[in-house]
Amino acid sequence: MEIEVSDEEKIILFGSFAIVIIAIFLFLARDTILRRKTSYDKENHESKKDKTYEKYHSDWGDDYEDIGQRKNTAEDREFRDAAINDELPNYYEILEIPRDATQKEIKKKFRELAKKTHPDKTKEDSEEEMVELNKAYEILSDDEKREKYDKYLKVD
Repeated sequence: MEIEVSDEEKIILFGSFAIVIIAIFLFLARDTILRRKTSYDKENHESKKDKTYEKYHSDWGDDYEDIGQRKNTAEDREFRDAAINDELPNYYEILEIPRDATQKEIKKKFRELAKKTHPDKTKEDSEEEMVELNKAYEILSDDEKREKYDKYLKVD
């Protein structure tokens, strides 16, 4: 069974498809077409010259995060895994400071403990202690890392 389409019907079909495609295009572009031009759009300002470059390289978009995307850093993964396995060390106890200690207090206590436990000062094997002390200071002295650490730390 063959369908015969006359020339007039072909013209009507082609015209209808063309109208549908144009309608879809107009629907998708309606915001751009109907947008009112402001005085800023009409004038030639210095700020408009590198608009595309600025769009992708400005500081305004630094906090933008795609929906469904999280910034899972190595620290996040490390803290989460250690918290799940109850292996997350309490860096506050290691540095012997309270949880609300300031950066100055953290630095002061770290230096004090580093002088006591440094492998060159003590004759014992204090290298592991020093590594743990350095790790505690590294995490607690950086505000971002400290915030992530505090999120996963379970205090009894």
